[in-house]
Amino acid sequence: MNIMELLEQSKDAATVKRVFGDPIQQGDVTVIPVARVGQGGGGGMGSGKGEHAEQGGGGGYGLSATPAGVFVLKDGDVSWRPAVDVNRIVLGGQVVAVVLLLTVRAIVRKRRRR
Repeated sequence: MNIMELLEQSKDAATVKRVFGDPIQQGDVTVIPVARVGQGGGGGMGSGKGEHAEQGGGGGYGLSATPAGVFVLKDGDVSWRPAVDVNRIVLGGQVVAVVLLLTVRAIVRKRRRR
């Protein structure tokens, strides 16, 4: 398969349906799920001359989707409810803790030298 054919076929993967899910209706409330979608592709080639001619190839494609939140439609009003990424919160807390510990360590070392 040609790289250009692969990229052409991958265009169908990044549609609005991948970002906005099918609406879910329960009574008078409608919920529309929303995701962050990213895609990327790659390619490659190779060649050579003379008696050491080499063949080449390559290719690649990636698709990522994470929940962003939901739109809630109720009684003619629309509200946005973001998704909470607990992993990102925990990672951020760990980074803050490490920076704090390194800062405290530097202050203690400086005071000991005096």
